[in-house]
Parts: sequence; structure tokens; C-alpha cells
Amino acid sequence: MNPSVSRENFDRWIVPTYAPASFVPVRAEGSTLWDQQGNAYIDFAGGIAVNALGHAHPDLQQALQQQAARLWHTGNGYTNEPILRLAKQLIDATFADRVFFCNSGAEANEAALKLARKYAHDQAGEQKSGIVAFKNAFHGRTLFTVSAGGQPAYSKDFAPLPAGIQHAVYNDLASAAALINDQTCAVIVEPIQGEGGVVPAEPAFLRGLREICDRHQALLIFDEVQSGVGRTGSLYAYMHYGVTPDVLTTAKALGGGFPIGAMLTTEKLAAAMSVGTHGTTYGGNPLAGAVGGKVMELINTPEMMAGVALRHQWFIDGLNGINQRLRLFSEIRGLGLLIGCVLNQDYSGKAKLINQAAAKEGLMVLIAGASVVRFAPSLIISEEEVKEGLARFEAACRAVIEGAGS
Repeated sequence: MNPSVSRENFDRWIVPTYAPASFVPVRAEGSTLWDQQGNAYIDFAGGIAVNALGHAHPDLQQALQQQAARLWHTGNGYTNEPILRLAKQLIDATFADRVFFCNSGAEANEAALKLARKYAHDQAGEQKSGIVAFKNAFHGRTLFTVSAGGQPAYSKDFAPLPAGIQHAVYNDLASAAALINDQTCAVIVEPIQGEGGVVPAEPAFLRGLREICDRHQALLIFDEVQSGVGRTGSLYAYMHYGVTPDVLTTAKALGGGFPIGAMLTTEKLAAAMSVGTHGTTYGGNPLAGAVGGKVMELINTPEMMAGVALRHQWFIDGLNGINQRLRLFSEIRGLGLLIGCVLNQDYSGKAKLINQAAAKEGLMVLIAGASVVRFAPSLIISEEEVKEGLARFEAACRAVIEGAGS
């Protein structure tokens, strides 16, 4: 018999790297979750852009259960059928010729940065090792990726950090050009900064980065951990922009809730990573491959992409209506179903309060910094759930406004 547990147990048993909500979800279906007390919540958070097909999708359940009855894990001394099929799906759908599988976005970015340094060392020597990233970026929590992420709050306590990483201003091509030179091995950029405030790249910025990287023989890495797998209304955001990277990282929605990450690249670059240069115990396991394959099958369709565009409009129309009534946001931005509401100066720093108020109204939302409320719901969320969720969101916003004025 399982012992009873509660939110309070977290504070006694878990390393305090998180401050989770006051309720504990125990069951979910589609875009609704229920907590231990049976309270229902509409999910606009999507597990931080992970649950692209909602919760407990029957086809994903079936894929996982069928594979679980066959083969779970062997380690990478052996390959397996599900992961080979998923690799082919990704190759057929993108610019890539080769795929490296891992377990998370941070691992995918770690692999991408290691590939860039290894390729440059092989081609030009160890002096070609510089990496240019961007301020307010987020690439993961390993020491290498947290150093590449341009948010000192996440890295300053872990010095000395890996050397050779510089940070330019996002969407400022001149700032990037000033740092990129013949000693640069790679530029890593998010087509949409997610954790940094849901800031889409300007098309000219990404085109310019491509040109500068080509000029200096530096690799262009797109971190699509949050923006990928249909989130923007294209399978990957690079397709929306028409700018092809040398390396692309993907995770989050790729497993629809099951942990998986991948680094995609070309034949030429992949050759630098010979046997023994990099590895992972769990990466590319059959369970993840089976679920990821079904996710790709369901999401990589014109109908799904059109559905994301339609749902984007539902959200934008609803949020604009709320803002006309409440005058709370200075900007509503994003692509597809990655949307950020930027709080105006009167409510700067209160995104967390809105997040907490939303939970009391039965709605799960995200934040992206202290002043941006973020939405990353299921790509198949229903119109009824969007309308009801936005009604709850408006009630939460009103509660914060009234509280601030009291």
C-alpha cells in the first residue's frame, strides 16, 4: 500500500531547487488536470511546452504500452528499431542527415556545443573554440549550457565557468557581428527566446547570423528545444524563418511528456563525432523512440500545423479582449502556441502573482521572467477549453489588479 504524501513533504524531502505550486496534480486527460482534492485545472502550461498532445493521449499510451511489453533498455552497445525509425522520421522531415539522441534539451545543447568545438578543432586547431550566445538566453542547466545561457542569475554561483563564451544582444545583428570572428566555432541562438520572455527573432537577424557564420566558418546552432515539434505552427521554427542551421537541438514536445532529446546535423559535421567521443546511457532507448515516433507521426501534418495557427488566433483574440478591459499588458507576443503577455510598468514584476492567482481560479500558466506570463498549451486544446481558460485567466488578472490597488 502506498503511503499518503502531500505538498508539505516536498519541503522536507526534496532538494529545494524548486518552489512548486501548493497543489499536487494526480491525474490528467487532454488539457485538464485534477489535484489530490479533486479540483480541476485547465492546462495552459503544457508541462513547459512538453505536452504537445495534451495528457494521456490514447495513441501515445498505446505506443508506450506496446513497447514496454517488448523491450525497455539495452544501452548503446546495441541499437533498436523504434529509435531508428524516429531518426528516419526526423531526417526526412528536416535538413538533417544524422541524429544523436539523448534525454533532455540540456543534453542536446551540450552535444551540439561539443560537436562545434570538436569539428573546429579537427578542421582549424584548438584556437578556433569561441562560442557566441545571447543575453537572456536559456540553453539548459549543465555547466556548459548554463554558461552559454545569457542569464547570470543561473550561472554566477557556479564559477569558474567554461571559458570562451561571449554574449551578444538578441535581435541586434551588429552586437553579434562584433563578437563573431575567425576564432568562433559556433553561434547558438533560440529562434524564439522562451525563458527569456517569449521574444521571437526578427527574420533579418537570423538571416544575418547565417551569413556571418558562413563568412567565418562558424557553425550556426538553433536551440529549438522549446520552439520545435509544431509549437510555432511549423514543425521547426527554422522553417518559419527560412533560415537553415548547421545543427538543431530538439526535446520537450518530441516525447509528448516522455523524456527525450535529440541533436540534428549534417553528414559532414556528424563525422567529427566518432565512436567514443560522446555518449549517454539512456539516450535513444526504445521506450522514448516508440513514443517520439508516434508524436512525430501525429504532429508532422499540414492539418496539425493549420490547427496551431487557428488556436493561436483564439488566444490572441481572447487576450487582446482581456487587455482592452484590464489594460494590464504592454505587449502580447510570440508565435503559434508559444505566447507571452508582457506586463505593463504598473504591474512590472508581478507575473508570479498572476501565476498563483490563476491556480486559485483553476488554471495553470507559466512565467518567463518576472514580468511575462507565458502560455504553451497543447497543440490540440479545444476551443471550449481555451475560452474557459481565458475566462479564468481574466478572473485571476482582476484579482491581482484589485489586490494591488487595495
